[in-house]
Amino acid sequence: MSMKIGKEPFHARVKSGIDNSFMRGAVAGAQERLHARRLKAAAELGNWEEWRALGEEIRQHTLANLDFYLFQLSENVAKRGGHVFFAQTAEEASQYILDVAMEKQAKKIVKSKSMVTEEIHLNAVLEKAGCEVIETDLGEYILQMDDHDPPSHIVAPALHKNKEQIRDVFRQKLAYDKTEKPEELALHARQTLRQEYLSADIGITGCNFAIAESGSITLVTNEGNADLVTALPKTQITVMGMERIVPTFAEMEVLVSLLTRSAVGQKLTSYITVLTGPRHLEEIDGPEEFHLVIVDNGRSNILGTEFQPVLQCIRCAACVNVCPVYRHIGGHSYGSIYSGPIGAVLSPLLGGYDDYKELPYASTLCAACTEACPVKIPLHELLHKHRQVIVEQEGRAPISEKLAMKAFGLGAASTTFYKLGSKMAPSVLNPFTTNERISKGPGPLKAWTAIREFPAPEKERFRDWFHHRKKAGDQP
Repeated sequence: MSMKIGKEPFHARVKSGIDNSFMRGAVAGAQERLHARRLKAAAELGNWEEWRALGEEIRQHTLANLDFYLFQLSENVAKRGGHVFFAQTAEEASQYILDVAMEKQAKKIVKSKSMVTEEIHLNAVLEKAGCEVIETDLGEYILQMDDHDPPSHIVAPALHKNKEQIRDVFRQKLAYDKTEKPEELALHARQTLRQEYLSADIGITGCNFAIAESGSITLVTNEGNADLVTALPKTQITVMGMERIVPTFAEMEVLVSLLTRSAVGQKLTSYITVLTGPRHLEEIDGPEEFHLVIVDNGRSNILGTEFQPVLQCIRCAACVNVCPVYRHIGGHSYGSIYSGPIGAVLSPLLGGYDDYKELPYASTLCAACTEACPVKIPLHELLHKHRQVIVEQEGRAPISEKLAMKAFGLGAASTTFYKLGSKMAPSVLNPFTTNERISKGPGPLKAWTAIREFPAPEKERFRDWFHHRKKAGDQP
């Protein structure tokens, strides 16, 4: 369960995000662009809600029969000469890949973008063993050059950086001598990376969707780097979360259409690549050896629980792109490689409440994420379920909150105490009240008023007001 990034406590991370004006501006701009493009692409498809319902049905069916489809996938990969390894933990997954690298005496490894390899911290394991690991997705490559800065967005990992910052990183690490123009930066990265593909011993990819009926994997990209990662090195390793599977090509086509429109507002990305096993004798390119690593890392514990719908996720980040909380605090504030609403639901499940108990509260429960999700994950409801579990089952509510709720329960259960409390409330809170608003509340109100003002209680209770109006003969 090694998905954690950073060591700062949650509130310190949030403050850092809020204080980063550039990041907040970049996120706001990206959210607006991606949101508009997603709506346009969805409208062009037509009957968007019907497509969402179909996507949900596909994902729910697959999860309900996951054991069958994983077995079918592994059998078909093996029939075509590939190797399959089921990793129960992040450590098992990383160790298997390291063993392959050591067996091949690999010196250089090229990777395409993969969130699950970030989740298991694969790069650190391989680099510790002496392998040179090179990210080939432009965003991931920028972050790697910048002292392994973690991604802040599921689809656009370097969203928190501007072109001037990227130029400076390239000048420091890649002997770059041109301007901050995106075209020049991208060209320099392309020329540098092209040589790395040609000399790499192993290529590692993620997996958007594995296809059970054929033993194939699907990669959805815009840069073409994944094709080079899979075509040139002699050994290819694909790492996939165990839920990233579909029964047939028909379901894959539906989900890819939903993914590309929801992620970047495109009908299709530049490259939709389907790969099936190692290269055959009559084929010109492709790997001589293929390994599929299927990662559990806590996912099986989610199956059959009230949180199972989170495994429907296709990693489009549509929920992230509409989240008002992410807009203000950025991806790194979540302390996990999975950010935004999906991260707030998934991270506590995979990483535990000890590290991520604050994330379910990093939401307004506005349901914009649920509305945007192309496979209809009820994200705001799952966040609410997390809060219930944290308080009722885990007993992790702050002591002050527990005492306050217990006191309120005792007071509300007694007519005498309730009347007394409602009469005393205006006087007790008067020292904290300015212009009928509480801006520095005591006790449990402190957390609320640190963010927003809280209305002060009326000096006259409703019951008293009602009684006086009735006694005076007025119509209440």
